[in-house]
Amino acid sequence: MTGLSLSASGAQTGIDPDAGDDADKLDVLGGDGGASMGGDSSTDAGCKKVDLLFVIDNSGSMADEQANLAASFPAFISGIRQELADTNGYNVGVISTDAYIGDLTCPPLQDGNLITRTAGIDASNMVCDPFMSGGRYMIESDDLETKFGCVAKIGTSGDGNERPMGALSAALSPNLTGAGKCNEGFLRDDALLVVVIITDEEDDHEVDGCMQDPQPGSPGDPAGWFQAVIAAKGGDESKVVVLSLVGPAEQPQCPALDKCNGGIDGAEIATRVIEFTNMFTYGFVGPICEPYGPFFLEAIGVIKSACDEFQPPG
Repeated sequence: MTGLSLSASGAQTGIDPDAGDDADKLDVLGGDGGASMGGDSSTDAGCKKVDLLFVIDNSGSMADEQANLAASFPAFISGIRQELADTNGYNVGVISTDAYIGDLTCPPLQDGNLITRTAGIDASNMVCDPFMSGGRYMIESDDLETKFGCVAKIGTSGDGNERPMGALSAALSPNLTGAGKCNEGFLRDDALLVVVIITDEEDDHEVDGCMQDPQPGSPGDPAGWFQAVIAAKGGDESKVVVLSLVGPAEQPQCPALDKCNGGIDGAEIATRVIEFTNMFTYGFVGPICEPYGPFFLEAIGVIKSACDEFQPPG
């Protein structure tokens, strides 16, 4: 299995060099240059529902990135609707990379709770629900562009010890998706799961030699995170798309993030997040410090391919 990486220009995709020469290749745009994107409309295969989960870093250096995401989302969701014309059941949820103190409406406060309102520096500072789902996530009948723009600006008052992978694992676990839990109803067995990770730091703060009190990031490792995510989809990794906007391996696409001196520009190379992403057949990596439009345009092709090959349960 292998993921994909976005080039520095954002115009090309290719197999990540770390994935190995004998890895399976996924042609995002199809062998005919984009005219065919896979799948057979004459069969029952293909996704009819999509669960979109955004994992957004809310640390002090993320204001520009959150604004970039909110501005890019309308074209992204519009493109998905166009390419996945037979898919009409969208769930859209947002979590932060910590226990988000801007929303205390679903106790206990913990990593992975879906966010319905925001507070703090650079946040929208708004109550974004109620949502048409009646739960803590948006659906296709919501004004997604407006609602998502409200929730996605979760601000920069979060924990500097970001835990995107721990938050993702928690959000999809029965502890949060079960009956009566904060994320009840979001994750559906018969939906394609699309995870979008946006962070400008690596999920492993023990490497930060400048920190006086270094803290670990998420518990576990990429292989464990992979297993936790696919467990939420019955062990079938082909039912998961992972899109990661992070510090790329090919610097200087993003300048180094100088956390030791309080810098907020640039990004750390997110080696472990990239490794996790590339474990998925439908994994796609792009640079967080460039405009997101080209990344999301290419990502729609990845989602389309996964949707076409989706086999509904039963």
